[in-house]
Amino acid sequence: MANLRIGSRGSQLALWQSNHVSALLRAQGHAVEIEVIKTTGDKILDVALAKVGTKGMFTKEIEEALAAKRVDLAVHSLKDVPTELEAQFTLAAIMKREDPRDAFISVKFNSVDELPSGAKVGTSSLRRQCQLKAVRPDLEIFPLRGNVDTRLRKLESGEYDAIILAAAGVHRLGLDKHVRSRISCDVMCSAVGQGALAIECRSSDSETLKHLAFLNDADTRAAVECERAVLGSLGGGCQVPIGAFAEKRDGVMYLRAMVGRPDGTEILRESAQGTDPEKLGRETAQKLLARGGDKILQDVYAQGFAVPSQP
Repeated sequence: MANLRIGSRGSQLALWQSNHVSALLRAQGHAVEIEVIKTTGDKILDVALAKVGTKGMFTKEIEEALAAKRVDLAVHSLKDVPTELEAQFTLAAIMKREDPRDAFISVKFNSVDELPSGAKVGTSSLRRQCQLKAVRPDLEIFPLRGNVDTRLRKLESGEYDAIILAAAGVHRLGLDKHVRSRISCDVMCSAVGQGALAIECRSSDSETLKHLAFLNDADTRAAVECERAVLGSLGGGCQVPIGAFAEKRDGVMYLRAMVGRPDGTEILRESAQGTDPEKLGRETAQKLLARGGDKILQDVYAQGFAVPSQP
């Protein structure tokens, strides 16, 4: 049995995720410890994520610890992981996905439809903002950073009429009581990889790779590889108005993808199905680009949002 060191961000959710993986590894007989590592994204809290523009802002410092062999593996929310890793790193496992949807959270209102005109909604995601404004252009969208507890406190203090969070994160923290509704992926297409956990380690560390293999869920991995192919082909980082959600049913991969303007005035959506996940993702991205997605993304970057963090 091995002594395994996990590198983790220090947020409540990140620690829940790392402790969850730790418990599964301990059940296999391994000794496990967790090292908390502060990332760039944890340090910059007064700027909207879309304005930061740093590749791997929630993973870079953890990868440095991996490279230095201070830790043996890292547990990430997959949506934070760049679509292309350096050759020295690999995703050893992608775990079975939780609910990929976004959650609508409010003190007074049960859904997006119930919000009054001019209501204040908190989110720092251009993807969420774009799709919210498309269905409710009358809403006011304001930045929202910080851990889940901080965001909920801001809601309860009356700073916002509603906030939008990933349903999976809320559930993992045992905070489902705050969720008024979950938004259909048809209305709000999820972030690439949303709801899935990724386990990263050194490509050359065959022993750790072997120990982590049991955590991998093949169907989830295929689905998120499809989604990540969309993102990589669009040339977008995780903080641009791009969404993709894939799921495997009866051996066939079904994909929904979108790209849009942050103000919601234009959203392009594509649905497709196929048996080769990465090919499906790439071809769907090319359809979005051909329909004008390239112009939308150029305009987004020209407005000063994050430059593309992927090749």
